[in-house]
Amino acid sequence: NVSVLASLTKLRMASCSIALQEPNWELASSKTSELMRIVKAITKEDNSILIFSQFTSYLDEIRNHLSSEGFTCCYLDGSTSLKERQKVLNEFQNGQQKIFLVSLKAGGVGLNLTAANYVILTDPWWNPAVEQQAIDRTHRIGQTKNIFAYRMICKNTIEEKILILQDRKLGLVKDLISDDNAFLKKLTREDVEYLLS
Repeated sequence: NVSVLASLTKLRMASCSIALQEPNWELASSKTSELMRIVKAITKEDNSILIFSQFTSYLDEIRNHLSSEGFTCCYLDGSTSLKERQKVLNEFQNGQQKIFLVSLKAGGVGLNLTAANYVILTDPWWNPAVEQQAIDRTHRIGQTKNIFAYRMICKNTIEEKILILQDRKLGLVKDLISDDNAFLKKLTREDVEYLLS
């Protein structure tokens, strides 16, 4: 049901930041505040970070917070032109930028980002195999660093329930690596009721 999926998406976005659902919301997102704390700690040394989100609106919020803290970054989502895509990839790989914001779907295909040694997934996707593909952007020929991956999950929200549901359906997930939406199609009524409870 489209309306159920839309409701689930709204809950997921609200777990990142209430402002994504309520434009007049003025309080800072606790997730974004924690992300900024992590970024500051990581960038004190010579580290490079990939930050992934499923939601481009959340990436925009993160970019605004980075800018207000004096950080510059690269940005890539599905609407980025091929020319701009190559430009930002080169900037990151050559060390001109240390932070790269990437939409989860845009980051799942054809990217070689070995300059990164930290990966932060700001929100869980239904199929953890898609998340793993994003993390794997850093594990390519030429990678010489240890990679540290973080998953940011808001406690007592739909995000935590997604992780529990992923564990329950682990066998199913292994069969669905190539289809992001197949996991959603296999959700039962009980699964949806659990997510919304």
